[in-house]
Amino acid sequence: MAGVESYVERPPLPGLAGVVRTVWIQRTGEAAYVQRHLPTGGVEIHFPIGGRPQLVGPLTGPEVEVIPAHTTIVGVRFHPGTAPPLPTVLDDLVDQRVGLADLWGSLEDRLVEAIARAATPERALMFLQAHLLQEFRTAVRVDPLVGEAVQALMPWRPLNIDTLANHLALSASQLRRRCLHAVGMSPKVLQRTLRFQGFLALAQAGATPTGRLGADGTAGLAIDAGYADQAHLSRECLRLTGLTPSQLLGLNPSQPLGGTVDRCMCGHDHSASYKPFLATRRQPLRV
Repeated sequence: MAGVESYVERPPLPGLAGVVRTVWIQRTGEAAYVQRHLPTGGVEIHFPIGGRPQLVGPLTGPEVEVIPAHTTIVGVRFHPGTAPPLPTVLDDLVDQRVGLADLWGSLEDRLVEAIARAATPERALMFLQAHLLQEFRTAVRVDPLVGEAVQALMPWRPLNIDTLANHLALSASQLRRRCLHAVGMSPKVLQRTLRFQGFLALAQAGATPTGRLGADGTAGLAIDAGYADQAHLSRECLRLTGLTPSQLLGLNPSQPLGGTVDRCMCGHDHSASYKPFLATRRQPLRV
């Protein structure tokens, strides 16, 4: 509908599925839109059509952005440990926004021109993905050990960091250094970030808690995601988002969570983003 803010996620092109978590198109309406960006463990490209694109480095806390009215943005969210070609390691970009012109030079100018000429936002997003696909085929190298570490640190697989390092035949300090370079954060910080993303994935899917420890609602999903209890989740949620779980999800504190939530407070549907995330869960999702 004209004049109304919208946000549509979708899976990436098949050739990017191993490095890109999701892509999206966001349109603002007659008024500016306040967007709260949350840590995901990965980097993002935000490309306003007719404007200058930015790379959003790995976040360790919330970033609040005011998007001007009548703006259309195509975006790409990468898996942790993957990123477009960059002249620096990711721990230099933590909690930063950097213009792609500073990273890609004249290539950014050509991309801006091509995106601006696209007839529709959908075509602009396809063009951006096609460019990234070519880059990953010819230039970008992903650290396979970091990729294995990311999978092991998913919330459904609680794991001691020293045990993970031994499994990868690395010292704890070597694993930390490689994660800082390739992800932008230590293995422990990444593990906490992925655990919170696991909780959000369960909430967005309207998952029914497994009932472990007799917990239900928010507390049950917190335990399923790997938290000790609901208080543990609340502390981490405040740290990572600046909001309580109820505020983030737009719930009444007394409202049961399981089976009731398919949007975040902003009203956006993130199912495309969380579907591959949930696919790594060992237990089947009960809905």
